[in-house]
Amino acid sequence: MFDGDNAITTLNPTTEPALGCPSGPEPPTAAAAAADPRAFVQQDRASGLSLELLVRGARCAGCLRKIETGVAALPGVSTARLNLTTGRLSVTWQDDRIDPRTIVQRVIDLGYQAQPFDPSKAQAVIDQEGRHLLICMAVAAFAAMNIMMFSVPIWSAHFNGEMEEGTRTMFHWISACIALPTAAYAGMPFFKSAWNALKKGRANMDVPISLGVLLASSLSVVETVRGGEHAYFDAVAMLLFFLLIGRYLDHALRQKARQAARDLLALQAVTASRLEPDGTAVSVAVSEIRPGDHVIILPGDRIPVDGTILEGVSEADFSLLTGETAPVALGLGQKVRAGALNLSGRLVLGASARSDDSFLAEIARLVEMGEQSKSIYVRWADKAAKLYVPVVHAAAFLTAVTWLLLGAEPRIAILNACAVLIITCPCALGLAVPAVQVVASGRLFKRGILLKSGDALERLAEIDFIAFDKTGVLTLGQLRLSGEEAIPKGALAQSALLARASRHPLARAIARAAGPGPAIENAREVPGCGVEGQIDGLRARLGRASWVGVEDAQSEETELYFAIQGQAPVRFCFEDTLRPDAIQTIQALKARGFQPIILSGDRNGAVARAALATGIETYWGELTPFEKAAYLDGLKAQGRRVLMVGDGLNDAPALAKAFVSIAPGTAADASQSAADLVFQGEQLGAVLEAIEVARAAKKRVMENFWFAALYNFIAAPIAMLGLVTPFIAAIAMSSSSIIVTLNALRLASDRRTGS
Repeated sequence: MFDGDNAITTLNPTTEPALGCPSGPEPPTAAAAAADPRAFVQQDRASGLSLELLVRGARCAGCLRKIETGVAALPGVSTARLNLTTGRLSVTWQDDRIDPRTIVQRVIDLGYQAQPFDPSKAQAVIDQEGRHLLICMAVAAFAAMNIMMFSVPIWSAHFNGEMEEGTRTMFHWISACIALPTAAYAGMPFFKSAWNALKKGRANMDVPISLGVLLASSLSVVETVRGGEHAYFDAVAMLLFFLLIGRYLDHALRQKARQAARDLLALQAVTASRLEPDGTAVSVAVSEIRPGDHVIILPGDRIPVDGTILEGVSEADFSLLTGETAPVALGLGQKVRAGALNLSGRLVLGASARSDDSFLAEIARLVEMGEQSKSIYVRWADKAAKLYVPVVHAAAFLTAVTWLLLGAEPRIAILNACAVLIITCPCALGLAVPAVQVVASGRLFKRGILLKSGDALERLAEIDFIAFDKTGVLTLGQLRLSGEEAIPKGALAQSALLARASRHPLARAIARAAGPGPAIENAREVPGCGVEGQIDGLRARLGRASWVGVEDAQSEETELYFAIQGQAPVRFCFEDTLRPDAIQTIQALKARGFQPIILSGDRNGAVARAALATGIETYWGELTPFEKAAYLDGLKAQGRRVLMVGDGLNDAPALAKAFVSIAPGTAADASQSAADLVFQGEQLGAVLEAIEVARAAKKRVMENFWFAALYNFIAAPIAMLGLVTPFIAAIAMSSSSIIVTLNALRLASDRRTGS
């Protein structure tokens, strides 16, 4: 059924979520019908009928397989594709007799919530979850600080005996008034997850956490009522605070994958000017463009869908799509891709695909697939924590039973069992990785490197192969005039008069080389050819060789020609400058055992020159985004762990598919979002610095793991023997977390990288 926000829910989900999902789908709630999914069905000549739903509660690969398989099994359904990062389920079918409500109900029966997909509402749901976790964490931190004001005097009184029972009890009641509402609110993410797991007959990490919080709170209230010496409200607040830090970091990491796809699709035009049969131009949403429609593309517009040029000539900037720095001439019959920037002339495009099926949309899907495949990477802390639930439950239960058999009263048995749950809390284990990540990210940030993915350091420390894009990575990505000494005297200044009147990238390079100055008035730019005007009463042209009058000009280099009427043409060549330390960085990487390669979409000649200059033996040019991604898939199949360094939109799928990825700060927004790290400035040495810090971070993480294991190996038996109270257990638990954090801080003071 649908509620007021179009959310589809049911009273009786019949199927459990997939095993392995950390917290499972949120329980659907009853609601009154207020919308009909049939209103959101779209019809297309090629794919038939389609419906897009926002699915809530799917959190792992098991959920994805379960939903896709379940929906695809419906009679008549052609495809069912779920994107975990955005929560969007796309379903297509041919038979118009299928009721869309059947599809919705199938998702509900699988135990998930669904509603017609609305990007703004989908993002609102995600943002709301993040805000809730952040508020819970803030509440727990505030409560812990305030409770400590009353706990410290009680602790002090244990040594000097100066606090009377009435004062101590009053302090306990004040702490209770702070801790109990805090536990009820800040513990809700864990309580909900544990309850959902228990309802399905299984246990997850949140079950012992919830038990520890509830038992510590209950025993503290009992002790306060009976005027006991010990209450453990401080342990409750501190426990929740530490655990919420890890939960919020995990949520923040998921946001990165969603942002990459949003940035990619943001490059697609929102509206397009469609030519109607009567010749009039109508502005429509890009989503309404269908194959066969005619679309007008003006200079400065991005091409909205894939298609073929039907009218006009121009030049386009494909650098974000292919990495090629030189503009590409467009003419009649030429095929173009969505996302390219039209530079000079008016074009009429014959659409060959919908916006959802465009080259740009396919790149976005590749990025999403890469991020989803990366999400199944199981971090070391998660692997170690798998043993936590059964071992701790068994230890706590065994402790309680043993003490009861030994004749202890139930309060003592439960107190000791609670101490086991608290002292073995996985805080140190949970902080082993995040604490190092925080310190390492701070160290990298000081060097202009932004760490965007929490487990990127783990993966970066394990790489054994490095692939570089050329344009904007090994080079600065900005064409400059080369061989100025060979240009005839005065030709540069004269050509700049025309160049300043054009927006063409090569013309801008000439203008930069010549410096500030005037431009010719009434200069005329000819789409696909160049710019012309009058200099001292003579016709002057700056542009393509054939247009200027040069016959049979063939070169692997990027070039323009300048000619004044009656004079010989002058040739201008351009090159993309290497980063200042590119050669030094490549040599340093080779010294560490790496053999870098180049995967570029630029022309083979330009790639070969960059490879020769930097000393890279293996290189590939003129690659499409899909070929780059396929190459990385091949390396992955060989067992290689690849670092991809790229900046263009054409690199985004490869960045997402790579074992780990880095992008410069000048990269396209989508590439920065898909990358795990982003470095600022012109120094390529940031890549080497990141690798060294990652290796040092791995060493600190392993030290933390060993300490956490040793701590639990010693602390658990002591608690089972009844030698510690929950109060001491809370102190021990907090101390272990502090030690782990202090060890992580050593990373910030390491003088020698990799120490």
